[in-house]
Amino acid sequence: SSGINAEYGDIFPISRSLFQPALLCCSATCRLTKFYNLSPDIPDKLAMVCMILLLLSLLSVCTPRSVEHVERVEYNTWELAMNLNPDDGHVMSYSTGWATDTFIGTYSEALTKDYLDREVWNKPVSYIAIVRHQAGEADAVKVFRFREGGRSMLSRFQDMDPGREVVTEGGPMQETVSKNAKNLHDDPIFSVDGDLAFNWGYGDNGHRIVLTGGNLSPVGSGDDNTHGLGNDYHCYPLTGETRSLHWQHEISNIIDCPGPDNWWGKCGSAPCLPTIQGNDKTDPTNACLKPGPVYGNYAIYVSSVASKFPGPGTKLKLKVESRVGKKEL
Repeated sequence: SSGINAEYGDIFPISRSLFQPALLCCSATCRLTKFYNLSPDIPDKLAMVCMILLLLSLLSVCTPRSVEHVERVEYNTWELAMNLNPDDGHVMSYSTGWATDTFIGTYSEALTKDYLDREVWNKPVSYIAIVRHQAGEADAVKVFRFREGGRSMLSRFQDMDPGREVVTEGGPMQETVSKNAKNLHDDPIFSVDGDLAFNWGYGDNGHRIVLTGGNLSPVGSGDDNTHGLGNDYHCYPLTGETRSLHWQHEISNIIDCPGPDNWWGKCGSAPCLPTIQGNDKTDPTNACLKPGPVYGNYAIYVSSVASKFPGPGTKLKLKVESRVGKKEL
């Protein structure tokens, strides 16, 4: 038995276990023939069985096998830092939330009302995604890379003096818009090109997020003609404090309508007026801030590593996974 095993094992070292049934069969045949008075045809039949087993073993070795590849899909994570709903009754103006290190809203209503996650707002990040969505389903996405990576959103928005900083570079790394998206012609994020600018102050006006492709009023101007997210037309832009409740509003659409020439002192008969989304302004009686339709909620996601955001149709959550690629194991 040991001799047979050694012999075949040397010939087929890679598949020794596959030949075990045939080897044991041969060994048993020899022993039965030697020690028992068997009918002459029995050893022949046993030998035939052994040969069949041996042939099957050879076939199992020679039959080609498919090679199995195991792959792991890798993801990066985006975290929801802020959500703006311009018609929920809470006004995220220039002075509210952005630079005050406070938690606003609730986790359960994070994508339906105004929301700011204090913990995420304090994390160092290098990428930002602005996602317009309808009831939590994305319909337009822009992703940018910060010029200065590794800083928190809080530190960026607290940097108001002198402010007026273009904080991203190279324009959007990603811009994807659903074919069914509406109201894009004057959207403050998706109708203009360029990079993001934070804390855009001029005169007594302040805007937290604007794009360089829109009108950026000069520092000494008071024309109330810049539009974006987190706005106040009567504030101290270098400190983030408001001067009254009359001009704070959350989201204003793109329009070229300078105040002095068109609507100051004549809001009821002006040829044009600043148009805001929804009704989120601190003074409902201010007719110079013209309410308009809500184009969607605007979610701000941030990440230290992710540079691509899932496209339109994505169901948003507090954390969104972005597929990076596959890695073969």
